[in-house]
Amino acid sequence: MVRSQEPMDMTIGKFANAGNVGVETIRFYQRRGLLPTPKGHHGVRRYNEENLRRLKFIRQAQTAGFTLEEIKQLLDLDAGEDRESARKLARARLEALRMRIAELEEARRSLEKLADECASGRTGPCPILHSFGI
Repeated sequence: MVRSQEPMDMTIGKFANAGNVGVETIRFYQRRGLLPTPKGHHGVRRYNEENLRRLKFIRQAQTAGFTLEEIKQLLDLDAGEDRESARKLARARLEALRMRIAELEEARRSLEKLADECASGRTGPCPILHSFGI
């Protein structure tokens, strides 16, 4: 196979760009055991499409709110096809998201009330500043 046709054709810089992350993020994920560190060829490590798929999975899981430890568990489960454990992790993350959304909605309602009170035209300090201890 000609070198340009080999599946491992991305340097770390190209790999990072393809995953929309920085090179240090790649190295961080490697230290945490989330991404493999490929063997170097003439001192240059090469990354393939499977590495990119894994990187994109990590980023998507982070967006869904999974911690890096939970992501590592999911990746390990993927290798073993333990669907039940993966489902439990996902359900736990969903519950945590529901709770966080409820907290954010309560914060939004409180801030809307304070903003309305501040705009009411009364004299004295704004209730928003007063509620935050200023």
